[in-house]
Amino acid sequence: MNVSLYIVPTPIGNLSDITLRAIEILNSVDSILCEDTRTSSVLLKKYDISKPLKSFHQNNEHKVYNGIIRKLKEGERMALISDAGTPGISDPGFLLVRACIEAGISIQTLPGPTAFIPALINSGFPTDQFIFLGFLPHKKGRQKALKQLANEQRTVVFYESPHRLIKLLGQIKEYVGAERKVSVSRELTKIHEETYTGTTDEVFEYFNKKEVKGEFVVVIDAKKEKE
Repeated sequence: MNVSLYIVPTPIGNLSDITLRAIEILNSVDSILCEDTRTSSVLLKKYDISKPLKSFHQNNEHKVYNGIIRKLKEGERMALISDAGTPGISDPGFLLVRACIEAGISIQTLPGPTAFIPALINSGFPTDQFIFLGFLPHKKGRQKALKQLANEQRTVVFYESPHRLIKLLGQIKEYVGAERKVSVSRELTKIHEETYTGTTDEVFEYFNKKEVKGEFVVVIDAKKEKE
């Protein structure tokens, strides 16, 4: 199959987590679409990858993807990467992939890093059935979403920013329950990586006593039948 667009996951922290195939693909394409050219340049420089970089992020993807489709139809081969992880998973990529499918342009997604899978496994909660919610709504719909989680019988995984973590844990206590088990992972694959698991009360107290920094993945245990 002649692939025009490759979706290439990149490390979520430790630059050594890139795959050999990802390096091979990035070296073979004509250009690379990336969220922040400065961030991507650090990774590409480490692996001696020198290709033209094109900006593709959440603030411009609606404006530029038609032009990208045109270039792909003309025969240009591209790779899409994000600052960290797999494009399309809480990062730009969905619109472009859908447009490629509609235009009959061949795409291929490489397997690779994404933060929520290691966090899910680190939690020790059931992994046979789980849901991934990306980021919860910041304002409108947030309370409703949290209330719905109180009765969720699957493990729940989502991302949260550091400046909202304490507020989130307080909301989980209020709407889901202070005794529900929660696991919070931060800075996965980096030198300050940690995972703390306990009741919502315990996790709230733990992070409330320290400076909250890093990228966070929150995992909520499923509701048990006896609850």
